[in-house]
Amino acid sequence: MPEGRGPRRAQEIFAATLDLLTELGYDGLTVEGVAARSGVNKTTLYRWWPSKDALLGAALLDARLFELSIPDTGSLRGDLESLLRQVNRLLTGAKTGAIASAALSAALHRPELAEALSDFFGDRLSQESPIFERARERGELSRDTDPALLMDLLGGALWMRALIRQEAPRPGFVREIVDVVLRGASVA
Repeated sequence: MPEGRGPRRAQEIFAATLDLLTELGYDGLTVEGVAARSGVNKTTLYRWWPSKDALLGAALLDARLFELSIPDTGSLRGDLESLLRQVNRLLTGAKTGAIASAALSAALHRPELAEALSDFFGDRLSQESPIFERARERGELSRDTDPALLMDLLGGALWMRALIRQEAPRPGFVREIVDVVLRGASVA
């Protein structure tokens, strides 16, 4: 949330929202519960976020819990491996994994939340764009390569393993998926 936009205690509100989501799941999360947990009046919450989905979407976008540092290792491979290790820690963390799972499953039936998640992933891709620009400048990536497709392939493998299959990725998994995506899976 840009400075000056939103209530003064936005981070406390977002923390309460995500804590309640973790503890109670999507169905148990309520604006009233967030108000009670954060000590902020319910009318203030509704003034800024007209629904539970809007509040949860804002929490996902603006809470510091999901911040990533954008690596600059000097190579596309190194940057992607570093970034994916961070994503893997978020997906397999007790709290962050539970939040990701609850938010994604709820978004399947909640258009407002689905839109917020689309904004969340769009924001992440825009933050990651320097990785791809540097790789293009170094000649490691063609100009017509779609960064969103690369991240869908790479991140999708982690999401599938951690959230769908409920398996902790084995050691070396990040390196393996980066290898497969960057060199391809064909023998030709």
